[in-house]
Amino acid sequence: MPKMKTKKGAAKRFKVRASGSIKRSQAFKRHILTKKTTKSKRQLRGMTAVHATDDARVRNMLPYA
Repeated sequence: MPKMKTKKGAAKRFKVRASGSIKRSQAFKRHILTKKTTKSKRQLRGMTAVHATDDARVRNMLPYA
């Protein structure tokens, strides 16, 4: 049986925490930042968890994580 391949795009975007939850970076922080308020940009910093409805989909893309 061959090894399962990791989706490399997903491996670059998601990391599995020690607790088992998956962390991801915030969206809407790349460009067109001039029209966004300082408060909204500040709140987009850091990481957040993947939503429960997408959790299984992300885990299928990361078979060995």
